[in-house]
Amino acid sequence: MLRIMTEAQKQDNSDKQTIYIIGGPTAGGKSSRAIELARKTDGIIINCDSMQIYDGLHMLTAQPPEEDLKQAPHRLYSALHPNIACSAGNWREMAEPLIHEILEQGKTPIIVGGSGLYIKALTDGLSPIPDISQDVRDAAMTRQKELGNPAFHEELAKRDSVMAARFHPFHTARLVRAWEVLEETGKSLAEWQKLTRLAPPKNWHFEIEVIIPERPLLHRRCNDRFVWMVENGALDEVESFRKRVENGEIHHNVPLLKALGYRELLAYIKGETRKEDAIEKAQARTRQYAKQQITWFKNQLLKKM
Repeated sequence: MLRIMTEAQKQDNSDKQTIYIIGGPTAGGKSSRAIELARKTDGIIINCDSMQIYDGLHMLTAQPPEEDLKQAPHRLYSALHPNIACSAGNWREMAEPLIHEILEQGKTPIIVGGSGLYIKALTDGLSPIPDISQDVRDAAMTRQKELGNPAFHEELAKRDSVMAARFHPFHTARLVRAWEVLEETGKSLAEWQKLTRLAPPKNWHFEIEVIIPERPLLHRRCNDRFVWMVENGALDEVESFRKRVENGEIHHNVPLLKALGYRELLAYIKGETRKEDAIEKAQARTRQYAKQQITWFKNQLLKKM
């Protein structure tokens, strides 16, 4: 496990309130570490995972099981309906008041999750960009799918050359984000990013731990966990979620549809692939995602230390 602290955090923090942050890749052991820390500090665990924020696909998104919930209080798990969009800014708006509340109770906030952008939104602050309406967000995603990556990138470049120049044509999420901000506000995301960031309170002291297991161990954990999910109800969970999408209860483009393993297990349920192949592909996706998370944490946090 790597433990990191910013230069500011290395100063005297006797008059500050400590917020613990535990980050790292999926299946890396963050949850067990959070429970251990909660026991030692009278802590309350706050979710910082962009999939676990939603009330759906609980097992597939590796939300805390009942035995974990009994060991320590958990907050912001299954907090939103799948149709409600949640950006890093939206999460920060939910998490910051909750942290204040926990500190006022004399308890310790423990942020845990692998969504690095959420962590940065809390520790570094965010530019004051207005919320994006669901209609605008859906329209942007639809337009991107209609045009495809290169053409969508070209279209954005005609309207916002500054943001288009920052991203590769296949940086889909970032291009869609630039597009939707322009649509909603009439201003380039670049202009919003120049504004003063909404910083956290000055008396907050962040202690950040990044847990990165050795690659063979992490890969084994990713593989074993997914097999366990399949053997313990993930297929029923996927089938139930699919029905909710088909009957219109859940939108057809919600983030949860990108949950690791969903499309692979759905392909098996539909008879489009063998169960073994679905599991193998989902395991590979999980390992690749873990690799991406590690790269992010190393580049965005460890390099600053």
